[in-house]
Amino acid sequence: MPVRTSGSSQGSHGRGAGLGLALASALAFGGSGVAAKPLIEAGLDPLHVVWLRVAGAAVVMLPLAVRHRALLRRRPALLAGFGLLAVAGVQACYFAALSRIPVGVALLVEYLAPALVLGWVRFVQRRPVSRAAALGVVLAAGGLACVVEVWSGLSFDPLGLLLALGAACCQVGYFVLADQGSEAGEEAPDPLGVIAYGLLAGAVVLTVVARPWTMDWSVLAGPAQLNGTAVPALALLAWIVLVATVVAYITGVLSVRRLSPQVAGVVACLEAVIATVLAWVLLGEHLSAPQVLGGAVVLAGAFIAQSSTPAKGSSGPVATGGAERELSARGTAA
Repeated sequence: MPVRTSGSSQGSHGRGAGLGLALASALAFGGSGVAAKPLIEAGLDPLHVVWLRVAGAAVVMLPLAVRHRALLRRRPALLAGFGLLAVAGVQACYFAALSRIPVGVALLVEYLAPALVLGWVRFVQRRPVSRAAALGVVLAAGGLACVVEVWSGLSFDPLGLLLALGAACCQVGYFVLADQGSEAGEEAPDPLGVIAYGLLAGAVVLTVVARPWTMDWSVLAGPAQLNGTAVPALALLAWIVLVATVVAYITGVLSVRRLSPQVAGVVACLEAVIATVLAWVLLGEHLSAPQVLGGAVVLAGAFIAQSSTPAKGSSGPVATGGAERELSARGTAA
């Protein structure tokens, strides 16, 4: 019988396992940009890298899609929207941004999504938000100003920053779609099925947009340069598909089954830190002291905004937690 899970209902062992899974998910997601950028620099178009990532993960997740095929009849609009925004839109904008700006900067800009969601809640849904959440938005915006060094006239590529902001906007769609069916109880769509079909829908959309038949497939047969070290391109692709997508999503879902959405969302903020550190170590993308400080402020703002979320069903002011973690919290374990 389906059972709704919550971090508060688990013992200390369950919480410990949940924290471990959440950390593993943040590590897996955080490594995607570091593995993708060498492929882009080796000659692959960013959209082709996104297509390879999503299509490969969709094939791996296909058995779950078959298992939850009833979702096609029950929630076609949710699956289509999730695939278009939460999968295709986020990944395409993020990977395109990587071709123009550092990995850490792209991810930190993308982490404006929690602030944008609060704007959606306040001005579109016309629901109040807590003062702590508003403070988180202000901190995130101020930290971002330091990251992009606005005082120097935006030293980073403006189009790259716009693409990263596009990824953040698509993540807003991710948050909003995650709320669909949240009041359906045991009839709520299973998160694993939504993820599986989201990947399939995203792969279909990206096939039309990316036109993989025009891709230079020979790049995958050769090496890519990881900060001066030759690494097989196929090895990087395997990491992106299996670890940075499949493992990242699954561990993220399982972590929320053992933690509250708030706790899992806060741990997810480490993704930006992990990505920045990995880019620093593996790609040699050094950030200045103000940029490092700004990144810390962005994360602090995200932490405050997410940790101020009230329990589900509360009538108090609201803020929204982390993307796929919030989605999985809405679902049920089959």
